[in-house]
Amino acid sequence: MVDAVTKKTLGQIPLLKTRAGPRDGDLWVQRLKEEYQSLIAYIEKNKSEDNDWFRLEANQEGTRWFGKCWHIQDRLKYEFEVIFDIPVTYPATAIEIALPELDGKTAKMYRGGKICLTDHFKPLWARNVPKFGIAHAFALGLAPWLAVEIPDMIEKGIVTYKDKTSASGDT
Repeated sequence: MVDAVTKKTLGQIPLLKTRAGPRDGDLWVQRLKEEYQSLIAYIEKNKSEDNDWFRLEANQEGTRWFGKCWHIQDRLKYEFEVIFDIPVTYPATAIEIALPELDGKTAKMYRGGKICLTDHFKPLWARNVPKFGIAHAFALGLAPWLAVEIPDMIEKGIVTYKDKTSASGDT
């Protein structure tokens, strides 16, 4: 069951059509174009709603993705590195999003800092192959995970604010 806010968000992220993974040559190039179009639409939607929360880029082949995501709480920005690889069996297999610096800090995470998406997101992904892509994984996987886990880790003192201005090397 999907709530109204989630349905609205999904309605604003273009669905993908091409069923192709990294080994599928020209079909993969087509899939990557769809992924970028979907991501751009999602990012523009977020910016228009003053909800900008991640930056993402890929290697030239579109198989390794990296960037930053953040959570703002009490007017403080908690920023984390985000990485993932496209599985060979993509899109039949969902991506596994990792926040390496949080590895081992919560039970809702696997080795290497991969966030737990098995119970809620992966069944939804499986029902929507090949229509879901990276933007959908961020909107339905990473965003809710950050919204629940990061405030809990902040409250427990597991995650602390890092002031970037004080790291300037004052002597």
